[in-house]
Amino acid sequence: MRFSVLAQVGACCALLLGIAADSAIAQRMEPVPARRADEGAGPYAKLVIRGATLIDGSGAPPKGPVDIVIEGNRITDVRGAGTPGLPVPANREPRDATQEIDATGMFVLPGFIDTHGHNGDAGKAPQPSYGYKLWLAHGVTSVRGVPIHFGPESIADKRRSADNSIVAPRIFAYAVLGDGGNIGRLDTPEKARAWVRWAAAQGYDGIKLFNDTSRPVTAAALDEAKKLKLGSVAHLGQGGVAEVNARIAGELGLGTVTHFYGHFESLLREGRLPKYSNDYNMFDEQDRFYEIARLADQIVEPGGPEWKAYLEEQLENGVIFNPTLNIYSASRDLMRARNADWHEKYTLPSLYRFFAPSRVNHGSYWFDWTTEKEVAWRRFYNPYMRLMNDYKNMGGIVTVGSDPGYIYQSWGFPYIQELEMLQEAGFTPLETVVAATRNGAYEIYRPKGIEAPIGMVRPGMLADLVIVPENPLHNFKTLYGTGFERLDKNGKVERVGGVRWTIKDGIVYDAHALLADVAAMVAAQKGAQ
Repeated sequence: MRFSVLAQVGACCALLLGIAADSAIAQRMEPVPARRADEGAGPYAKLVIRGATLIDGSGAPPKGPVDIVIEGNRITDVRGAGTPGLPVPANREPRDATQEIDATGMFVLPGFIDTHGHNGDAGKAPQPSYGYKLWLAHGVTSVRGVPIHFGPESIADKRRSADNSIVAPRIFAYAVLGDGGNIGRLDTPEKARAWVRWAAAQGYDGIKLFNDTSRPVTAAALDEAKKLKLGSVAHLGQGGVAEVNARIAGELGLGTVTHFYGHFESLLREGRLPKYSNDYNMFDEQDRFYEIARLADQIVEPGGPEWKAYLEEQLENGVIFNPTLNIYSASRDLMRARNADWHEKYTLPSLYRFFAPSRVNHGSYWFDWTTEKEVAWRRFYNPYMRLMNDYKNMGGIVTVGSDPGYIYQSWGFPYIQELEMLQEAGFTPLETVVAATRNGAYEIYRPKGIEAPIGMVRPGMLADLVIVPENPLHNFKTLYGTGFERLDKNGKVERVGGVRWTIKDGIVYDAHALLADVAAMVAAQKGAQ
């Protein structure tokens, strides 16, 4: 069964709610143009990044100055380059570098990994380069698409990114259960297994589930995926959570719970089902999003025995949490989201129009978003953030996903907001970096049964790195492409920060140039109106 992308409603919502696509608006994305000769430099025979402070992604504290040696697309050495506070020695080994980057006073991290990515649709941002360049400009070198596109474009972009013939992060493509394969409705376990085998044969890295199939079908799909070394992630929406919540999904072998769906439904204080308003209509998005916030009043005591038992069970089953805190942040402060710094220069007019109040566009649930509703969401975030932090503290894996393209969130910028919100949840800055790097790599490579070649800066790892002029552990806001305003030593306002270089597969991208390309896309669309 082939699902169409519903530009006006949103692909995820269309699948979740079973809404049929209108052929007049089910448009295709534009093809990604080939990488030009002036887009990215390298890989080099030997690239040396000199004099940086390294945050290696393992959870170890920063160290520096160091020199990082890259040959082709692999890190071959990390060398101490002197003593902090003293001049670094001149003419340091290695002396045969074909290219050097002077990163004195700068910080180097592993490339960030976004484990919940989509790349728009023709109605919002028709050229995929828009999202890809924003991701790279914010240091995101790998994206797990869930899906990155619907249809064969996911595999095409994955392969073109792998050979670096397009400007894009490394792509890990997941397919939505039932999308493609010509198997028909997945109403039996046998059909579910056949579809998973089809997805593996196409080259997909994993499967994305909405709990809109029966429990036996879901169990069969997860079992077959595990046999074929495919990953699995689930959006456990309200339409199917009565049959498969996060606890049950973990028992069935699910790899990752994304968003908040399914968690609180596993922690209800009374009864088996949430207590919805009697006039609740799930197809009404304002109803749906408001009712979710009200679950915070229906759960067991945070930190209590039932709470801990749930987390321990998920930990025993090896379930990963991918909270996507940022994508719902407008629910608690709509005005901030609508007026974010980046919109004027970096948000396409077509995308901003999609965000506007609407009864049709997925995520535009602002028909009458009152103070009461915002307060409900602020209260909701308290236990939800605690759930993520408690899981991390007991050894559970939490990763960073931005779910871009909805609810006043573009690409790249919301990834940095996710880092800020994890810190708000109780993660230390170092723990947040681990979630964004090593944990994301583990989440992607665990199903494959191999050690991740990305996610840390160590000899032998792929050369995916971020070079930034400011210490991100001091202030994640300095990672935004729009920078951060502060007073300089003379008391004058200065704007600092932003990523300087993003290195993906040994290719060095100038983050400023990537942002300039995006700004030009926005200006061109504005000029055409």
